[in-house]
Amino acid sequence: MSAPAPARRQTYTQILKSTAMIGGSSVVNIGFSIIRNKAMALLLGPEGVGLMGLYTSIADLTQTLAGLGIQVSGVRQIAEAAGAEDSERIVRTATVLRRISIVLGLAGAVLLAALAMPVAQFTFGDRSHTMGVALLAVAVLLRLISAGQIALVQGMRHIADLARINMLAALFSTAIGIPMVYRFGQAGIVPALVAMAAMSILTSWWYARKIKVEATAISTSQVFEESAALLKLGVVFMASGFLTVGAAYAVRIIVMRQEGFEAAGLYQAAWTLGGLYAGFILQAMGTDFYPRLTAVADDDDECNRLVNEQTQISILLAGPGLIATLTIAPLVMTLFYSPAFHPAVDVLRWICLGMMLRIVSWPMGFIVLAKGDRNTFFWTEVAATVVNVGLAWLLVPRVGLVGAGMAFFGLYIWHGILIYVLVNRMSGFRWSTSNLRLGLIFLPATVIVFGVVFLLPVWPAAAVGVALTLITGLYSLRMLATLLPEETLPAFIRPWLMKAA
Repeated sequence: MSAPAPARRQTYTQILKSTAMIGGSSVVNIGFSIIRNKAMALLLGPEGVGLMGLYTSIADLTQTLAGLGIQVSGVRQIAEAAGAEDSERIVRTATVLRRISIVLGLAGAVLLAALAMPVAQFTFGDRSHTMGVALLAVAVLLRLISAGQIALVQGMRHIADLARINMLAALFSTAIGIPMVYRFGQAGIVPALVAMAAMSILTSWWYARKIKVEATAISTSQVFEESAALLKLGVVFMASGFLTVGAAYAVRIIVMRQEGFEAAGLYQAAWTLGGLYAGFILQAMGTDFYPRLTAVADDDDECNRLVNEQTQISILLAGPGLIATLTIAPLVMTLFYSPAFHPAVDVLRWICLGMMLRIVSWPMGFIVLAKGDRNTFFWTEVAATVVNVGLAWLLVPRVGLVGAGMAFFGLYIWHGILIYVLVNRMSGFRWSTSNLRLGLIFLPATVIVFGVVFLLPVWPAAAVGVALTLITGLYSLRMLATLLPEETLPAFIRPWLMKAA
């Protein structure tokens, strides 16, 4: 295989550098997650974990609806201004973004507090959780203010600061959540969520203040003009986010009503673990890749090149880890939670399959975002929601809890094909030869591991899974070595890697 050109090496280096920063923070987050999830599992059990998941879904849904998508549109506007080196526009967008975040946060809090009773009735089947839902309004306000500050950090591509924000969020979630739940039990879940949101305000402000945005007078007409620009695109992002979060909420409701609170907790555990490893790669796409892609959105060839390169790096990083999770899913579930959560193992495996496809399809989806094609973006999200919830509605009553995992996998089979067709028409995107080759390696490996864990006894299946994890891991390491400038590789492994590559 020929070595990539120097310019492309620099792009790969940038992708890996950003991913490493987010990934480094994710390693810390995973450490805190092990502690936090284990404590919550022991203190609350599957039923309590399910309750926490439903409360979190309500807060996420309200935040998405009230936020009107301004965090995502704000990132896009700031990234465009930064790419054009338009400091005046950066100041204007950042100032208006902060003000709108406060207004929308207040509106969202009032909305949730006013509708607390019907929301509790619909979600839990009774009104006993009304006060808990009302208290979540405070968390929504704090989250939205924090989101406005994070948008500035992300739009300016201060990736290291975003990584630090993530690590501090994990630290505070653990340090605050465990003592409150230990002291108050299930009654401490919502206060813990509010306290975590309060800490997010402090951490996001601390790093946002480091970005020098000069105070400047902004006329009323400029405020309305900038607000309109943010909301015009933001409303589409809001609708998309609302559909995505709403689908997750709906699936949890389906699981709870069919299988009970305990099953909802099992699904929550599987969902958390399924996204844990892939999460740092998907997060890196949103924090660094999206602003970079937005800056070249008008150049189809460059846009397609960046997407192929991001996809290649993402598969190489995520593939071995997801294959490993398929192999040792029972051990992972016990380590992060407890033996009581073992019935969620098969759900976790199906979710891992879906996450593999999600990692492949997400970079393509960013083409639609970067080009600002609001109609295409919105209707693909509508279709994805219908498919996800529809499959869960069909499968959960028939095959039980595992049907929710199958629904997620089925969603990304369908969604991946749809997005590929759309972006091919939009920008002429096609998979690179390198990515097709990776598909021919990782797809069969994943299918083999998924099959043997169901067909073979535990130890033979584990042996096959571990062997394929090591083979794909070494292959990924060798491939990554060919994509980076030689001087960036650690000196003690450089000769071996370059020779192997």
